[in-house]
Amino acid sequence: MVKFAAINGSLRPNSYSAKAIQVAITRVEALGGEVEFLDLREINLPFCDGGKEYPEYPDVEKLRQTVKAADGLILATPEYHGSVSGVIKNTLDLMSFEELSGKVTGLISVLGGQPNSNALNDLRVIMRWVHGWVIPEQIAIGQAWQAFNEEGKLLDEKLSERFDHFAMSLVENTRKLRS
Repeated sequence: MVKFAAINGSLRPNSYSAKAIQVAITRVEALGGEVEFLDLREINLPFCDGGKEYPEYPDVEKLRQTVKAADGLILATPEYHGSVSGVIKNTLDLMSFEELSGKVTGLISVLGGQPNSNALNDLRVIMRWVHGWVIPEQIAIGQAWQAFNEEGKLLDEKLSERFDHFAMSLVENTRKLRS
């Protein structure tokens, strides 16, 4: 079995990033993956100051251990001002090569406007820098306010199919690189 850590890079209540990552988690679990969801709305992380130790923030160690134990990652971020959220960037900055190197990673972004790849490209660069492996399939959900119903289900069948391909690629590539 392959294990994943899923990180929601939004602090907003009723976050579209959280809805999107839940869709991905469901699809990955249906393929036999085990997923631990790290919802940044529920853990207490400091601003990264470049240090290694944050003893007054036990959630930093929980984050690091969860990611280190995972075979792969699912990262979701809203796109703010053409890039990733400060929350997801700070979370990744609190970790190092020890936790992130070699992780197979799937990327998701949500936008209020038209879909584009800015945040996804920035996450791709970050993960490459720490020697992670980003799958080619990625999800950008434009006009996210129209993408989900009240229960968080996707309304567009083509987008739903993209999540299926995303999950399959993430699980298959993680299995291949892990063995």
